[in-house]
Amino acid sequence: MEPLRRILLIEDDAAVVQAIRLALRGVAEVEAFVDPAALSTSLSLESFDAALLDMNFRPDQRNGSAGLDVIDRLRSIDPALAIVMLTVFGGVAIAVEALKRGASDFLLKPWRNDRLVEAVRIATALTARQRAGAAMSLEAIERHAIMRALARAEGNISHAAAALGLTRPALYRRIEKHGL
Repeated sequence: MEPLRRILLIEDDAAVVQAIRLALRGVAEVEAFVDPAALSTSLSLESFDAALLDMNFRPDQRNGSAGLDVIDRLRSIDPALAIVMLTVFGGVAIAVEALKRGASDFLLKPWRNDRLVEAVRIATALTARQRAGAAMSLEAIERHAIMRALARAEGNISHAAAALGLTRPALYRRIEKHGL
């Protein structure tokens, strides 16, 4: 029998939280937060095996920007934590942006429970591999660092290069090398 996984869930809809807890019963223990602002800066993400993250936290939000911001926050705290995005308002563009920012998967609500369970299993395995270093070669670490620096600098090469301690030409070479 597989050990019980620990999942961080950030979701504002109580009914969705309950449905996820029921779907993952026996597979994972779910710790839910209604608002990403409620996440304490002292919360240890290393105690979680994966995260499930809503894209919008208010009924009037539909563009996913709040969820994308939370991805950035979670990735800056624990780059190894696999994040599965959840949303009703899905689209290719928002899914691609979520994946670029570091989400490992994207599920539309309503989901199929077997698909949710499988996404959680894959995400927890990915987190474990990344934390063990098996998935993070030196090349992967460099690529990830460049992607994070570019995201934080909002695509500004000069700022990203400065944050990485590189010259602009050196950063351009690495971007080309990694196909970014």
